[in-house]
Amino acid sequence: MEEWQKNRIESAKNGTNPMLMIETNGGFAVFGDTQFLPGYCVLLPKKNVFSLNDLSLKERETFLVDMSILGDAIIEVCNPIRINYDVLGNTDKFLHGHVFPRYEWESEERKKKPVWLYDESNWFDSEKLYNEGKHREIRKKITQYLKNYYQR
Repeated sequence: MEEWQKNRIESAKNGTNPMLMIETNGGFAVFGDTQFLPGYCVLLPKKNVFSLNDLSLKERETFLVDMSILGDAIIEVCNPIRINYDVLGNTDKFLHGHVFPRYEWESEERKKKPVWLYDESNWFDSEKLYNEGKHREIRKKITQYLKNYYQR
């Protein structure tokens, strides 16, 4: 595990998280470590909390709106058929929101089920992990969409 992965929120704050795209009003938009669904991103909160319920109501609102804006960026850039949003915290014991694009090319069976039911190898297969050469353009376009949105 890389040093920045040990505390993703702190590494986003201090600029050492290489997956960081932009700081939003309620968190940090980061590109996903795995890209078996191209454009997958995560929203990290600005402070390390256990769950969404540990934020104030205003912080929750801001975090969840930012998740939806991250979804807007993915829709604009990747043209999925829909976006799935997940806030789980079952494995990593800190608040974070997954933003998954879902695609027409996925099998009919897959499209009807949560992303987590994909084979576990998708999370660790080197062919599906973020690769600057393969994913730079998608990441760059999502980042630019977000910059344009938050700089208005």
